[in-house]
Parts: sequence; structure tokens; C-alpha cells
Amino acid sequence: MELANIDFDVADFSAGEYAARLDRIRTAMEVAGIDVLVISDPSNKAWASGYDGWSFYVHQAVVIGPDGPPVWWGRQMDAAGALRTVWMEPSHIESYPDIYVQNPDKHPMETLGLLLSARGWAKGRVGVEMDNYYYSARAHAVLSALLQEPPVDATGLVNWCRAVKSPAELERLRRAARIVGAMHKRILDVARPGLAKNALVAEILHAGAMGTEGHWGDYPAIVPMTPSGLDATAPHLTWNDRPMDRDEPHFFEIAGVFRRYHCPLSRTLFFREPPAKYRRAEAAVQAATEAALEQARPGNSCEDIANSFNGTLQRHGFEKDSRCGYSIGLSYPPDWGERTMSLRRGDKTVLQPGMVFHFMPALWLDDGGIEITESIVVTENGAQCLCDLPRELFVTG
Repeated sequence: MELANIDFDVADFSAGEYAARLDRIRTAMEVAGIDVLVISDPSNKAWASGYDGWSFYVHQAVVIGPDGPPVWWGRQMDAAGALRTVWMEPSHIESYPDIYVQNPDKHPMETLGLLLSARGWAKGRVGVEMDNYYYSARAHAVLSALLQEPPVDATGLVNWCRAVKSPAELERLRRAARIVGAMHKRILDVARPGLAKNALVAEILHAGAMGTEGHWGDYPAIVPMTPSGLDATAPHLTWNDRPMDRDEPHFFEIAGVFRRYHCPLSRTLFFREPPAKYRRAEAAVQAATEAALEQARPGNSCEDIANSFNGTLQRHGFEKDSRCGYSIGLSYPPDWGERTMSLRRGDKTVLQPGMVFHFMPALWLDDGGIEITESIVVTENGAQCLCDLPRELFVTG
């Protein structure tokens, strides 16, 4: 494949990196018996092509054929953004007119079908990401009608190709880790009883966008989750304007992001000495985390980490019935996980150096929650935490 004439200053990854990614995808396509792959997941599109834009609310794709560079396909006005961000030459950027956007009488997939036919790809076995946020039932129906045989499900094919990070990707993750560390330090600087939660979130978002050490911060795939008190008995709640209470626990599940690479990190804050049960929970989580991360080494499995964590947690009198982690890396909304590996019983995926996880040993109690998490990279010598923030309950004010 000829990549030598492409300007890689925009994409910031080398020609060799993109060539290796494409080879990895095509190897997986061959194993799956797929001739042409239509990628709709924004994270997968960015990984394969470099495309970066908030345009995934309309239909777009990166198409990988049997040979040659990928083809970016999307809305006509977004083709200019593709020219600015993808590594492919302009001949590999295709677009459809605006009349196809949110028009009940037309559908963009009609133009994708024509594109596949024009390139001689409609006759082959076409793979699509059927269980993806951005590939709709109607899109599938329209595209299927234009192909000689129904498309096959290729959900997760590219996601799994992304599982082992390159040195360049790990550097982005380390920069994201330093950003999330700065975000948590900002929380400790400004959080106080009586401060409205939305005012604190404004500080979190500001710190995230400003970045640290000369590296700017990108937007996160998930907004800050910052519940307090009884709201903290549940995961995935965001914020309101209620003043922070001295007598409640407050946890912060946030991510630092550098050029779309996410490093999530959670910590829990008290404005007074935490109740005894929270100290017991803290000790249990710390012990279980140490035991679990000891298993995060090449040759072990995701299940080994989970079993060690759960066994240690139970010996300390606590239980967690959900997974305790998942793979992370490059992401777009609505999720910063890669939707492949999970740290839970039954996931026998073998760990390799370069895999990266958000280890998430959260506990939700009857009157609040405790989140003390770590983002880790698997190395030849075991787990390495990306952040250096103390692994403990924070007490301030």
C-alpha cells in the first residue's frame, strides 16, 4: 500500500502505524470471511482513518475494501473535515448531498450502496457493525436491499483489533492520565460545603479542557458523573445545582482526554472524617485492588483479575455483582469503553502487553457510594497504573 505521499502532520500518527492497523483489520476480515467492511463506530473510524469530527449524528462510515486505502463516506459538508483529518488522499473521500439528511423519503445508505457498486464491492461479502450506536435498523434495511447478499455482522471486529495499544497510543493515554490527575487536584482545591454542584462541574470541565504540562484536553465521551449522598448509591448520575453537603459522600467519575484517548479515574470525597463503614469499604477496596492488579500480567486472563478482586472483597465482608473493569483507549460519545474485554468471571481473554483497562472496583452502599478506581496498562512485568493519585478516600475542608 502506498502511504509515502500522505501528509501525516495532521493525523499525528505515522504512515507505518496506519498501515499496521489496516493490515490488522484485513487479517481479521479474512478470518471472518468478509470482503468489504463498513465501519460506523466513530472510534473505529478514527482508528482506521484518522477522521475526527462531531458529525456522527448523521450517517457516515469508513469502508475498507480488499486492498488500497480506506474510503471515508459521509455528509457533503463534512467532507471538508475529512480532508483536514484523514490520512487518505482526496480520491478516497466520498460524500452525499444534504437532501439525504433526515429526510423520510430518502436515506444516505442509498448513496453508500451506489458507492459500493461503483467500486465493485457490492458483490462481495459485506460486513457491518450491527450492534453499534450509530448504525440504525433502517440503515441496515436500506443497505441490505442494495447488496447482492445480505450484509453480515462484523460488530467488534475493529474493536478487538484495537485491544493492544502501540507506543504512540500509550503516550496519548499517559498524557490523558496527567490531565485527569490535574482535574482531581482541581476538585480538591475548590470543593467545599455549600458549593453548588454545577459550579464544581464547571471547574472540572475547565481543568479538563485546559489540560496540563503543555498538552490540551479533549472533550470526554462521558460527561462528569458527580453524585452526592443518596444519589451516590447509584452509578451513572450526573449533576444538579444542589449545594454540596458536609455530611454526605461525593464521588467523581471523570476522564482526562488527549486527542480522543481517554484515561478515566474516580475518587471519593468527604468534608469530615468518613463513617466507619466507609473506612471499612475503603480498606476492602484497597486490599482487593492490590490483589487484582497482581493478576494483571501477560498470560493471565481477564477472569483471573476479577476472581482475585471478588474473592478478596468477599473476605473483607463486601460484594460487587457487576464487572470490575473494561478495556479503554480511543473513544467518542456515548462511551469511553472499547466494548471488548470485561474484568469479570467468564471472560477468559488472555492478557497481553499493551492492553489498557479502567479497573473499576466501585461499591454502592445504602447511603452513598465509594469509587476509587485506576486506569492500568498491562506490561511485560505486570500492571502499571497510569495515574499517581493516592488510592484512598479524600478528606478536605
